[in-house]
Amino acid sequence: MTPIPRLRDHKGPALFSYGFRPFFLIGSLYAGLAILTWLPMYFGELELSTAFHPRDWHIHEMLYGYLSAVITGFLLTAIPNWTGRMPIQGWPLAILVCIWVAGRLAISSSAWIGWLPAAVIDASFLLAIVGVAAREIIAGRKWHNLPVLILLGSLFAGNVIFHLEAHGEGTADYGVRLGIAAGIVLIMLMGGRMVPSFTRNWLVRENPGRLPAPYARFDSISLGVAVVAIIFWIAAPQGLPTAFMLFVAGVLQATRLARWAGDRTWRDRLVLVLHIAYAFVPLGFGLLGLAAMDLVPQSAGVHAWTGGAIGLMTLAVMSRASLGHTGRALIATALTQVLYGLVIISTLARICAALEPQWSTPLLHVAAFAWVGAFVGFGASYWRVFTQPRMKS
Repeated sequence: MTPIPRLRDHKGPALFSYGFRPFFLIGSLYAGLAILTWLPMYFGELELSTAFHPRDWHIHEMLYGYLSAVITGFLLTAIPNWTGRMPIQGWPLAILVCIWVAGRLAISSSAWIGWLPAAVIDASFLLAIVGVAAREIIAGRKWHNLPVLILLGSLFAGNVIFHLEAHGEGTADYGVRLGIAAGIVLIMLMGGRMVPSFTRNWLVRENPGRLPAPYARFDSISLGVAVVAIIFWIAAPQGLPTAFMLFVAGVLQATRLARWAGDRTWRDRLVLVLHIAYAFVPLGFGLLGLAAMDLVPQSAGVHAWTGGAIGLMTLAVMSRASLGHTGRALIATALTQVLYGLVIISTLARICAALEPQWSTPLLHVAAFAWVGAFVGFGASYWRVFTQPRMKS
């Protein structure tokens, strides 16, 4: 994301001057606190007044709670750059934050207020974001950004399906895969532009030589194959046809990543972490391909995508965008690098917990506490970045 070209004169709290500020802050803190709540729920030591099965509460809040907040923060900051229109600030932004918070409270008390009111309150947030994004993109006549609306609409549809499944079937299935799919496709689409772009900019300035391959037909083909493979997985996660498509997509995405010269970015951790995060995309395809053949648990591939690709990529984008949009140097401090490392440890521990059931209890604790440390640590260490005015150059 490049700097917002223009701003209204905002005289309220700095927290509500940019879309990324409140949503990155509350999203990261919630990501950590939700896992801190989930761990005792998993072991039967805590109960919430939710209509969801404990597993479904965990999945829903990470996908439709945390991920939705981060996507919203990103889009409310990026869309003004795409359209040239004024960003959402002040009370309109605060109202969107309140709708998101209301959704989290509704889900956690849905056994008390009823599943349908909770579903309506929760789904209203993504519906509002779809409406806001559509208005801005259409008003700005930036038709090439319409795929973002499709992904947002898919996330909204996945949330609605999640609620209907959880109520009608007792547990969610398609709603889970739709939410994960929307997140991964967004990473392949947006990350596939950002990662080579940021890499190229840094290499040209700091380490001349081999540069990332420019976007070409290969990227479009690899994206198309990946989307088809994901559709196979959503419809039927088991079976040889699904396994074949997932393996092909994984190879193509790994090849795509190798073309971006990530091995030359070791000196800039803000760039390097983007490559590491993207590496979990082909890893997830591969593990889910093995799962489709009943060789490994589905959970291994799912957590490669959700913990590694989504978790690490969102943390990397949040840290980079927050520094850049508040006038700070684009440098990953030692603490920020530790936070990246904690997400990697958490993801690998969670994958290993799925692959080695006899070690699942200690590995789940490692995964949970590393994740909590990363996201609560991010919210705490970036608190002043989000709540103080932009630094003057």
